Amino acid sequence: MNRVDAAIREQRPDSLRSFWTQSPETIFALLRCGLDGLATDDAARRLTEYGPNSDVDAKADSLLRAILRRLLEPLSLILLAAGIVSMATGDAVGGSIIVVILVVSIGLDTLQEGHAARTAEILRRSVALKAEVKRDGTFREIEVAHVVPGDILRVRAGDIIPADALILDSRAFTAGEAALTGEPYPVEKRPGRVAGASAGEASNALFRGAVAQTGEAIALAVGTGRNTVFGAAASALAQTQVPSPFERDLHQFGLVIARLTLALVVLVLATRVVFGRPALDSLMFAVALAVGLTPELLPMITTVTLARGAMRMAARKVIVKRLASIHDLGAMTVLCTDKTGTLTSAEISLARSLDASGADDPRAARLGAIAADLGGDRGALDAALVAGSAGAAKGWTLCGRQAFDFSRRLGSVLATGPAGPLLIVKGAPEAVLALCTSQRIGDAATPMDEAQRALARDRIHALALDGLRTIAIASRPWSGTTHEVEAADERDLVLEGLCAFADPPKATAAAAIARLHAAGVRLKILSGDDPVVVRRLAGLVGLRAETVLSGPDVAALSDDALAVQVQAVDAYGRLTPDQKSRIVKALQAKGAVVGFLGDGINDAPALKAGDIGLSVAGATGVAQAAADMILLASDLEVVADGVQEGRRTFVNILKYVRMGASSNFGNMLSMAVASIALPFLPMLPTQILLNNLLYDLSEVGIPLDDVRPEATQRPQVWDIHGLMRFAGVMGPLSSLFDFLTFGALLFLFHATPDEFRTAWFLESMATQILVIFIIRTNGRPWQDLPGPALATSSLVALMVALVLPFTPLGGLFGFEAPPPAMLLGIAGVVVTYLVCAELLKPLALRGRHRAPRGRRRTGWRPASPSPRRDLRPGPRG
Repeated sequence: MNRVDAAIREQRPDSLRSFWTQSPETIFALLRCGLDGLATDDAARRLTEYGPNSDVDAKADSLLRAILRRLLEPLSLILLAAGIVSMATGDAVGGSIIVVILVVSIGLDTLQEGHAARTAEILRRSVALKAEVKRDGTFREIEVAHVVPGDILRVRAGDIIPADALILDSRAFTAGEAALTGEPYPVEKRPGRVAGASAGEASNALFRGAVAQTGEAIALAVGTGRNTVFGAAASALAQTQVPSPFERDLHQFGLVIARLTLALVVLVLATRVVFGRPALDSLMFAVALAVGLTPELLPMITTVTLARGAMRMAARKVIVKRLASIHDLGAMTVLCTDKTGTLTSAEISLARSLDASGADDPRAARLGAIAADLGGDRGALDAALVAGSAGAAKGWTLCGRQAFDFSRRLGSVLATGPAGPLLIVKGAPEAVLALCTSQRIGDAATPMDEAQRALARDRIHALALDGLRTIAIASRPWSGTTHEVEAADERDLVLEGLCAFADPPKATAAAAIARLHAAGVRLKILSGDDPVVVRRLAGLVGLRAETVLSGPDVAALSDDALAVQVQAVDAYGRLTPDQKSRIVKALQAKGAVVGFLGDGINDAPALKAGDIGLSVAGATGVAQAAADMILLASDLEVVADGVQEGRRTFVNILKYVRMGASSNFGNMLSMAVASIALPFLPMLPTQILLNNLLYDLSEVGIPLDDVRPEATQRPQVWDIHGLMRFAGVMGPLSSLFDFLTFGALLFLFHATPDEFRTAWFLESMATQILVIFIIRTNGRPWQDLPGPALATSSLVALMVALVLPFTPLGGLFGFEAPPPAMLLGIAGVVVTYLVCAELLKPLALRGRHRAPRGRRRTGWRPASPSPRRDLRPGPRG
């Protein structure tokens, strides 16, 4: 806990640094308290002095700030300006529609995140918040937030430890510190000074957030709130939240659109004024161009698509706290995960039962289960013994016991069974081996000398290298009358064998990791547990485990050296909280989009540092608060499902952006050129806004559109250069056919200005809407049909656009019905354009490639650089 320890020392007075290395008398003197606890008024004064025993809440935006943050995005500002100018120049309907779209989009986004935050807060408050302290000479229960330094605490099995404290007295007390260190096995805690300055060596100290497993302890509260190991990790929540990859890239896209819009509008307005065209008409036309260029539905398409993704993920038991995190999950290229509770179930199980020679034999486990069951032991290893040999104690009766002695590290029971009375001893291998004079191999007991004890120790070491923790089981037939067991009775024992335990991987872990790997997501284990255990787990779930870096290894590396090492190493052990976040940042420095999955206090900094933070329902409140998503089912399969959902969501957002890049850009470029070259406006401002409105309505079905399976196979991020390339191919193609239409209307059909505008409106709407079915997919449109919602919205909008000019309402917009020959010509142009768009589509998509390492990518690309694979026709998604 190197830097966490440093953080604690900075916050605590110098005299209380590494409090576990000092005597209780010294701590009592420094805190001005005693064994009788605090008086009520003294406790109240200390509460004022030290503050509540809670953490700094994560910085959360107020409703107003949340709205303003979204409103000040470049795209939102463009839309707001376009709406206001439209209304000011007489187009109240068009301007109002733009503003309503903007308000709905921002409102949906804000409401979704607020709802997720409230749900997460309910989960956090479901944890017990009471502590037992001595006040005015008697123990009483108080709110955890009211515990102060100097309080005498009583902690029993099952309690969450409320503060960092020095143990004064304990009886068979163990604590589970998995949330702090990642170590799944209970840690023995007892009084007595220790010399180690690291909190990980403090066997005489309790740490806030750990869970009492067995026994009872009396302790002196030394650190509360932020001045604890827990608080040091939780302080990560107070850091300012940096924009996510999706938010950064959307902001960048908005800036590009803003620059293009401003440049085109200024150019058109200035040129028309120089050519002596009416200033007011030119201004209104320029404003209409700005609205036409702006993808005004993008905020709503984005929000609705993400909100739909959040609903689909909620059905899969995932709470989405931040909508943009759905895209970030799909863009993820590396997933870092804690071990305990995510890859493993944090439930100790019996892995092997060996006889004294090292051969597999159930006898040792069966005898151990009898001792655990009859002796009433309830530790994690005892529970695993009983579960692994269910019913072993049937037919046995308890005659006496010697409770587990933490100083001797063993315990025993005297039981009567089918073979008569038997003394069964279990405990730490080194303690039990010292009491054995013989060993059982098969059915025979043979003498045991020092050489055989050395072989047994080598066997235990080999099991440890496999990540297994062992206990030894020994026995002795009992002679004489039965009585309570004493230490002197534990002699002349026969070594029955060893029981080895593991924290096994979840049954679904290996398959989920393989699925993530196939999807282009690389997994790394970042654990606080022993590197040996991490290596074994990595091998079991299919990860590379040749090299495992430990916390000291990471501490010895510079940031640049670490950024190199993380590319090759997939497993890390004995990491401190800040080392986990260092590894995350090292991966990000090389251009990776990094997710972190964790449930412990020690995971909070890394959850905050990652591009996407994932926690689980049973996680600590700190981990949940730092996460962007909370998995109600702690399973990597849920993450793999979420990755697919994120990619599906982004593909649909990209469809709208592609359509705008090809159709809007091309049409507005055509209008800009025509407005300068023609003696009349090629389309009236109201017709431009109507064109834009109908086109936007045709795309409202995008969030519900189908997605091809291959489109979600690789991580996806924004690619501004790729989008500009797409627009650079498809936009000019659209403009080319517009210019051909202009020439045909003027020189072949000799159209009047109103006929010209009407015919071009029809051609523009038909090409814009029908090309949706081509550019929405990388495959062939007849093999990858759109979803019903998109097909309906597109065809209905097209029908309205084609019929409106021939109705009485057409006159209100300045339309005049063209003659049949002109309509046939327009139909021919539309068909030819669609054929050319399909032929040129591969060229428009071919420019996507991997962004240079070490640089933040700002655009969309699948990680697979193979365009041929992307464009191959396939089944509907």
